[in-house]
Amino acid sequence: MPSITQERIGELVKTALQVLSENDGHLSSREVMRFAEKRLNLTEYELEKLPSGIVRWENVIQWYTVDSVKAGWLIKRDGIWYLTEEGRKALSLDSLTFFKTATQKYKEAIAARRRAEPSAAQQLTGGIREAAVDEEAIDRDTATALENAQSTARSEIEAFIKALGPYPFQDLVAALLRGMGYFTPFVAPVGPDGGLDILAYKDPLGSVAPRLKVQVKHRREQKVTVKEVRELVSLLSRDGDTGLIVSSGGFTSEAAIEMRRAAQHVEKIDLNDFIRMWDEYYDRMKEEDRRLLPLKRVAFLAPSE
Repeated sequence: MPSITQERIGELVKTALQVLSENDGHLSSREVMRFAEKRLNLTEYELEKLPSGIVRWENVIQWYTVDSVKAGWLIKRDGIWYLTEEGRKALSLDSLTFFKTATQKYKEAIAARRRAEPSAAQQLTGGIREAAVDEEAIDRDTATALENAQSTARSEIEAFIKALGPYPFQDLVAALLRGMGYFTPFVAPVGPDGGLDILAYKDPLGSVAPRLKVQVKHRREQKVTVKEVRELVSLLSRDGDTGLIVSSGGFTSEAAIEMRRAAQHVEKIDLNDFIRMWDEYYDRMKEEDRRLLPLKRVAFLAPSE
């Protein structure tokens, strides 16, 4: 029977973390898989679809990144994977050592949790070895099922947003700001906007700081540049003015540095931030704003910490 060795599992998971390392330390899980697939010489066995519909190699990464999370190398939150500093250091390990180290740290975390709070299965059966196996399987199954659900949901949300035109996306940004408690007296109509797409105030008259001057960039692959940051900064002429750039295509590293150096306060929101914030403030929005990007929440059993 074909199988995937421990060394190969280590290579698969390590490649996923390497992708994160080369992309500012965070990406959606779907993007991680897309980039990783290009680097891996996948076998026919690894490319087979499982009954769940997911291909085997992706399932292996999702299953065994549970170990990386327990090891403190990786953080998973709302479909986004974040590489930690310890995770960056772990990339120096060879694939087999990477696998064994993560697995050991996972087992240590399970053992520590069991000592602190014995599972119901252990209390009922009295069989520590049997309970440990069951507990580990439940842990991984729950984490993998949740990851698959989050990945699918996030992919659908991203596809919906990316299919929007620039002005409907601008309307989404304005709706988010209103959900955050801002008034939006100006949302640019179709045509020249004079450099600003949205004005957002904390009070109806704009007499209270901060007053947000917002540029919205809806581009699939093109990132915001230093030049565009400087253009927005030049418009921040009053005390209490704050700049905000919302970019579905992200930001160059130079642009992010320019924002931190700017004399006036400038914030940024990328696509990951936007989706996270839309979910966070969704319940505070008016019904007409929620309809621009409607969400349906489904409860899942959370993996144990």
